[in-house]
Amino acid sequence: MNIREANINDIAGMHRVRMAVKENVLDNPNLVTHEDYVRFITVGGKGWVCELENEIIGFSIISKSDPNVWALFVDPSYEGKGIGKRLHDLMLHWGFEQSHRTIWLSTMPGTRAENFYRKSGWRDAGLLKTGEIKFEMSYADWKQRHL
Repeated sequence: MNIREANINDIAGMHRVRMAVKENVLDNPNLVTHEDYVRFITVGGKGWVCELENEIIGFSIISKSDPNVWALFVDPSYEGKGIGKRLHDLMLHWGFEQSHRTIWLSTMPGTRAENFYRKSGWRDAGLLKTGEIKFEMSYADWKQRHL
């Protein structure tokens, strides 16, 4: 397995992984456009992909302006192998190098993602109007867990 910085040539593979997930399913694929990926991995943030035999099996993207995890997904066939943790840690390490501002994300309650984020040290910051749980990670919390 190889993890590297994402580029625009990876978008089709990232979107394939995004659409393959069993939880946090994107009901309308048009809600996340090619242009969204381009913006977030070029000027609006940074992304990484995990490849196995030249196939993207996971990816993460963080937004810079309003520091948040825009995406963290692993192909269901490869879950439970530590890929999500590696992508998560790399993404947050980079995010906190850019700024010490608190990073947030949201996910549906009762999912494996919720458990993953809780185990990774994210703090519950309440429910959004969408019904998703908002999680936050402060620089101090990150530093305490990773330094």
